[in-house]
Amino acid sequence: MTPQRLAVHAVTPQGARLGRGLAEDLGADLYLPSRLACQGEHPFESLPELIAVVFHRYEGHVFVTACAVAVRLVAPLLRGKGKDPAVVALDQAGRHVVSLLSGHLGGANALARRIAAFTGGTAVITTATDTEGLPALDLLAKEHGLAIENIEAIKTVNGALLSGSVIQIFDPENRLTIPAAHSHRFEWVAAPHLLEPDRPSVAVTWRQAALPEGCLKLRPRVVAAGVGCRKNVSGEEIIRAVRQALAIKRVAPRSLAALATIEAKRGEPGLALAARELDAPLFFFPAERLAGVAVPTPSSMALKHMGVESVCEAAAMLATGAGRPLLDKIKTKTVTVALAVS
Repeated sequence: MTPQRLAVHAVTPQGARLGRGLAEDLGADLYLPSRLACQGEHPFESLPELIAVVFHRYEGHVFVTACAVAVRLVAPLLRGKGKDPAVVALDQAGRHVVSLLSGHLGGANALARRIAAFTGGTAVITTATDTEGLPALDLLAKEHGLAIENIEAIKTVNGALLSGSVIQIFDPENRLTIPAAHSHRFEWVAAPHLLEPDRPSVAVTWRQAALPEGCLKLRPRVVAAGVGCRKNVSGEEIIRAVRQALAIKRVAPRSLAALATIEAKRGEPGLALAARELDAPLFFFPAERLAGVAVPTPSSMALKHMGVESVCEAAAMLATGAGRPLLDKIKTKTVTVALAVS
């Protein structure tokens, strides 16, 4: 289930009034006790029971309650860094807006600042890099659309920044922009083997490469897999074929940006399953658009059965926008896969 944007929760009459304004400003769902809820709002009888059900359905939660209430509600539901939604708590007067959980990756710090601007209060941010005015690598990764492969390395690299260490960076395509005021804290290297094992480091690349243990791996989501398949093919077969294609070109799986195919395959459950398991959106293109793409290996069989000279190669290129072919189609008994990179 794809999380919805935001939910606002309040428990008192004054909190409900503030909650209504916040919900309207944020475009959020509003949850109130049944005695306070009006038409169009979401009533509840028990806030703990409600949060247990909806917590991971939303990208973020705003609690117009004491911080202690919010902490007790969400603590049993936490799954880990990078998996939990943003949580912000504020008093019912809106004076203090506290970022409690997922400040960087979940966006709670930014959400707290936005709410404070609305209420005229003060955003309370306690993440160390923010309080020291440093560029947190997890936040920079999010801002640049980079997937974090080894989230446990964030603590090490951000900790090194806080201690004054210089961070080595391998970023051959210049996909991570470091604020100029902090560039002296980073040292760029031209190849992955130049990253020193005993120093904190970051690699920004969609290619698999030998990297030091503890190196923070940031993966640009820039590779699309075009897929053609027989009717009723299993999701497992599609997944194996896609992973085989990625391995051939040494593409990091977290750099897979999309699966793509022809509109005629929209009803194939195996494609939907593969997209979920590979954590990639699934795009369907009409035959007319696929027919307009020049591909490396046009197919008379595809033209005969699907009405176009290419499904997987053309779909991969369309899914990357102005991308270029990376891997000509490969075939199994039931699946064809091609790769393109933006």
